Amino acid sequence: MSTLQPRHYRSHDGLLLAADVGGDPAAPPVLLLHGGGQTRHSWGGAARELVRMGYQVITLDLRGHGDSEWSATGDYSLGAMAQDVRTVARTLAHPPALVGASLGGLAALLALGETAPGEAPLAGSALVLVDVVARLAPGGAERIQGFMSANPEGFASLEAAADAIAEYLPHRPRPSSLDGLRKNLRQRDDGRWYWHWDPAFMRPRGQITPIAERMEAASTQVRCPTLIVRGGRSELVDAEGVRLLQQFLPHAEAVDVAGAHHMVAGDRNDAFNAAIESFLRRHLPSETRPDSPRA
Repeated sequence: MSTLQPRHYRSHDGLLLAADVGGDPAAPPVLLLHGGGQTRHSWGGAARELVRMGYQVITLDLRGHGDSEWSATGDYSLGAMAQDVRTVARTLAHPPALVGASLGGLAALLALGETAPGEAPLAGSALVLVDVVARLAPGGAERIQGFMSANPEGFASLEAAADAIAEYLPHRPRPSSLDGLRKNLRQRDDGRWYWHWDPAFMRPRGQITPIAERMEAASTQVRCPTLIVRGGRSELVDAEGVRLLQQFLPHAEAVDVAGAHHMVAGDRNDAFNAAIESFLRRHLPSETRPDSPRA
């Protein structure tokens, strides 16, 4: 079956983390981790396609995002998110492939490359970093953060939210239905629509070690097959950033998805799916042939 069913995991510090899970629990698992400000629904067809290919698929809402609980202490640090990934991964029957977009990629890399006190390193079967590297292109992160911080008063309607997205992503065709957008917003008692994440997520947080240096150090500890997927027109990741990360991850493969911006899966879903499916078939074969009939 290609249908994903909702379930919950408990984080290392007790938060309920929402997920959708599909496929055979005995099959090789693939854990999909969305970007900052997104939800598990951003994976859409990619998750269903991976289930069809014979994988067990888990799409996880990061803490404070989507239907996962908010942290009462506002702990949205990279360390906390990486520990959440390790906690969920250890519930699975086999070491998972971690596929992380942007923030999800940071969490995935740190989950594999750092070790929590008193724990053994996490075993992963593969790592896919989607439009995220240690050294980001200047200006790209500021533009994304500016969009996420805008409209703190919410939107009067889903159509108004769609207008804001269309202005921010003029290259992307506007969808005919608002059903997908509805999953990324929540309607409060005042009737207005707000992004489906805790506003505390955007509060400044001090970093003991700069993120770039921390990623590079963690990269040196990653031994599993790794793929870096870059949007060919990404505002955040350029070819030099990929090259620099490969100095610390020399075994990492890299692929550009032509025409895609930072949100690669949303911009060029078919090309994105083809890239990760080819990589996983080579490094984490499932029992189902890629030309099997759809469930």
